[in-house]
Amino acid sequence: MAAGDGKIKTTSKGAPQRFVFVLLDNFSLLSYAAAIECLRIANRMGEDVLYEWVTTGDSDNTVNCSAGSIFKLDSPLGELNRDDCVMLCGGTEIQTATTKKLLNWVRRETRKGLRVGGLCTAAYTLAKAGLLNNKRATIHWENHDSFMEEFDEVELTKSVFIVDGNRMTTAGGTSSIDLMLKIIADDHGEQLANAVADQLIYSSIRTDQDTQRLSVPTRIGVRHPKLSQVIQMMEANIEEPISPSILAKDVGMSTRQLERLFRRYLNRSPKRYYMELRLQKARNLLMQTDMTVINVALACGFASPSHFSKCYRAHYNTTPYRERGTQSARLSV
Repeated sequence: MAAGDGKIKTTSKGAPQRFVFVLLDNFSLLSYAAAIECLRIANRMGEDVLYEWVTTGDSDNTVNCSAGSIFKLDSPLGELNRDDCVMLCGGTEIQTATTKKLLNWVRRETRKGLRVGGLCTAAYTLAKAGLLNNKRATIHWENHDSFMEEFDEVELTKSVFIVDGNRMTTAGGTSSIDLMLKIIADDHGEQLANAVADQLIYSSIRTDQDTQRLSVPTRIGVRHPKLSQVIQMMEANIEEPISPSILAKDVGMSTRQLERLFRRYLNRSPKRYYMELRLQKARNLLMQTDMTVINVALACGFASPSHFSKCYRAHYNTTPYRERGTQSARLSV
């Protein structure tokens, strides 16, 4: 029941739920802070200590977030309680942050049956540990292609967050809020979750049915239904590109009309736009996976490595091989 000052009287059941936040190197500060704030506000609005939290990580003392700030950990990786809820917080360079020590630890601790979640890119760590096999999951859209190439045993979605049994994953950014609001609602009712959202000035609570990326019209800044439809088809068919003539036919126009549409709204031809989409995916795969350049080329619809290299260089002013070498050198520093 709501109190006069907007606070919610809850019936606390036993000890507070403890969350253990595992901060990976270069973790996303927004994803972590959003989750913590939901728990803090739930305690305040519920007028009780409903939640507690601690931080840990593969370090004896401190860890850096992706914005460069340094965080002091409460403790190094250690034994957890069976009732703990573990949240791994990922960010940039997730492959490097996913250490053998961390993987062994999370595998061991999850054998206790506790709940474990991956915020932002930490779904990669959970998948690498084998904890998402035959589970539905999500990850930040920028890591979506590389994740699919590496973990075909995971049913990857484009949802804002996913809860599948005792496994939880989010897409990053503010999606931590949506997951935590669901947890709070499940634990203490929707009234408290709504009160927390209200305090956060969070006016549109998303569910696991909501997708993480903006709609095509919003992303490209153009509201033309046929143009949006064609771009959606392009994005869904990167490995086996569809010819402009077939794209045009599928939306009920001539190839010439499609050319004019792209020139008018995007200042480029359909073929050029399609090529940029394919090269963008290729760059993500080069930067985020260990796939060979040949396999990256094939995954992005290029029939030969030489053609791929030529197109890549024309667009990014470097070759795929140099791009891969530069990334490897940067990560080894």
